[in-house]
Amino acid sequence: MTRKEKAQGIMAFLDRLYPNPPIPLYHTDAYTLCIAVLLSAHTTDKSVNAATPALFALADNPKDMVKLGPEKIRALIQKVGLSNTKSRNVWNLSRILLEKHGGELPRSLEELEELPGVGHKTASVVMCQAFGVPAFPVDTHIHRLAQRWGLSDGRTVEKTEADLKAVFPREKWTKLHLQIIYYGREYCPARNHNLAKCPLCERFGTALVKKASRVRKKTPTRPVHAR
Repeated sequence: MTRKEKAQGIMAFLDRLYPNPPIPLYHTDAYTLCIAVLLSAHTTDKSVNAATPALFALADNPKDMVKLGPEKIRALIQKVGLSNTKSRNVWNLSRILLEKHGGELPRSLEELEELPGVGHKTASVVMCQAFGVPAFPVDTHIHRLAQRWGLSDGRTVEKTEADLKAVFPREKWTKLHLQIIYYGREYCPARNHNLAKCPLCERFGTALVKKASRVRKKTPTRPVHAR
């Protein structure tokens, strides 16, 4: 089966499973989406969504965020990982938006990537989810699944993004980004992956993925003795 044939089958399955996938991060506009994605690096969406409502209640725009200052921002997001660095990035990003962009997020990938704390993935999410420009942001879930399905060699995130863009229609990229994230979390975790409970790996998984599953089944479980 070719990569494009796999891609067609995967896309059809995901459309049935997740016909209208929501953006998992709480936000109200492009700016708050950008801040939420920035905060989500190396942490869970759940922890970000627990912090951002209080943050955005006080500052949902660059002007108010700058007024808060880095220390107040840090206090509001302290349960989010790397809060010291992220609070400074949020404040500096907001300051730069006021000084250089009229208080608005720029609408080009290159300009977004120049903002503090905004890497390629965050910029891509903003472009596709906020501005409607087709993009295929690749996070750890997508990177892992693309490798397991044989749609990419999975060596780098950049290579994975290019490979996925080559096999999926441009108009489907934004939706597929969310669909694959949801599927990875629900059926295809990084650890304790169960092929029998992962329909797409069972059908489209590489030989290595299927072999690893068979090996795990044959490995006897070491008994646990009460002390």
